[in-house]
Amino acid sequence: MTFPDSSIENMRQLTLGEMISRNARKMPQREAVIFEGNTYSYRDFDLRTNRLANALSSLGARKGTKVAELMFNCSQLVESYFAVAKLGAASVPLNFRLTAGEILYQLENSDSEFLLFGQEFVPVVEEIRSQAPHLTYIGVGEGLPDFAQSYEELIRQASDGPREEVVYDDDPAFIMYTSGTTGKPKGAVLTHKNQLMNAVNCLLEMSKEIAWQDHERVQFVAPLFHEAALALSLVTFYIHGTMHILRFFEPQKVMEQIERERITITFMPPVMATFILNTVNVTDYDTSSLRIWISGAAILPTETRRQINQAFPNVNLFDVFGQTEMSPVTTMLKPSQAPGRPASVGQPVFNVEVRVVDDEDRDVPVGEVGEIVYRGPTVMKEYYKNPEATREALRGGWFHSGDLVRMDEEGFVYVVDRKKDMIISGGENIYPAEIEEVLYQHPKILEAAVIGVYDEVWGEAVMAVVVPKPGEQLTKEEVIDWCKDRLASYKKPKYVEFMDALPRNAALKVVKGELRKRFGKSIRYE
Repeated sequence: MTFPDSSIENMRQLTLGEMISRNARKMPQREAVIFEGNTYSYRDFDLRTNRLANALSSLGARKGTKVAELMFNCSQLVESYFAVAKLGAASVPLNFRLTAGEILYQLENSDSEFLLFGQEFVPVVEEIRSQAPHLTYIGVGEGLPDFAQSYEELIRQASDGPREEVVYDDDPAFIMYTSGTTGKPKGAVLTHKNQLMNAVNCLLEMSKEIAWQDHERVQFVAPLFHEAALALSLVTFYIHGTMHILRFFEPQKVMEQIERERITITFMPPVMATFILNTVNVTDYDTSSLRIWISGAAILPTETRRQINQAFPNVNLFDVFGQTEMSPVTTMLKPSQAPGRPASVGQPVFNVEVRVVDDEDRDVPVGEVGEIVYRGPTVMKEYYKNPEATREALRGGWFHSGDLVRMDEEGFVYVVDRKKDMIISGGENIYPAEIEEVLYQHPKILEAAVIGVYDEVWGEAVMAVVVPKPGEQLTKEEVIDWCKDRLASYKKPKYVEFMDALPRNAALKVVKGELRKRFGKSIRYE
């Protein structure tokens, strides 16, 4: 049997598209994706992604083309990622919470030529099209505007034959826009190798504690346009597992799916865990199948960890830490390591080197606070069209995270805070994460965030922004007194504000810039 040169070269590369094709050859009937009553085997998924890749090609997409996606969680979103990868093009996942203007910036900055969107976004897409008529628009669902082509119709008409492009593992697969809490968001270019090495790192680390089953059933409820959930999809496909996708996070439906589908693995950021624990009675559901709970995308408060372990006693809780530019996992705290180290985010994962440095990039002594920097095959390729930011972030050959941490003698990392969130009051460095940890222990507090606000005497003062649990009444004095008994005097909040919910970004992290805008220098207290 003879193969064209392109086929031989592709066999040498493990890329996202090739991973799906290999799974289809190995176990064609195994379920790959289940979503809202539709089940796609690995063979189905492989052929559908071939069809979409061929359809995009017929519309002018080629290697290097940027294809943006604007959808809620759905099977088509996952299909688009792998179809685009098979072309050697790059996906640009868009945060569905953004305004039309914010989306337009990312489309233009990324040089996107296509926009795939769900029917729910027709109004915002019509607004975008008025300023970007050159894009090719492809819609998922019913009631699409005249200017948009039908996703399913394109798949129906296209060939299911494999692509012949040679795609290398160092080719860009995604441009993932960072949260943009300060200035314009930057597009982190992540390659096939970045993503697959992250999957390998996670699988190797977790296998130290658990044995992988022949058929893992993995729940996806966190947004798939974000790197954390996207990375888990690659872990799932790497072990021939099945993705069980929920369109939205609804606590009751999360629990129903765990019971009905016999889910074995779930990933939920701490905020989702908090809502699960406070809005449903976990004991009403059969969760005996659930073996692994992955927490990430934000720091897991010690109190929330305790509550998860108490509510799900048979679950192995893995706490992962990292960021988009690292594809994203950099450290992991395993279940056996948590006792005695509940505030740690674990040790560095395979293939990720870590240092803790000062402002001059010199290593700090063990136990002292510094910025954590990384090196390894999961470091992003670059910030798209931003060489200055790329040089700054990758100076000295290490990716500079902006996260302040300390590391103990055994290499366990403890996150202190984001560099930009540190409060300096009267010359003292105050780390909001330490205060937030105390606030989360209060029995009436659902969520909390700490920021620095203008103070005429001290320069900055500590403010706690608190969300009470449903039905609870809480006073400012109660919050301050709670902290007063548990923190040094200079760390306790001087001011307290209450909100119904904290503002969050695509990663479900609290956007402290929004809190500072609302409660910062514009407010004066008596």
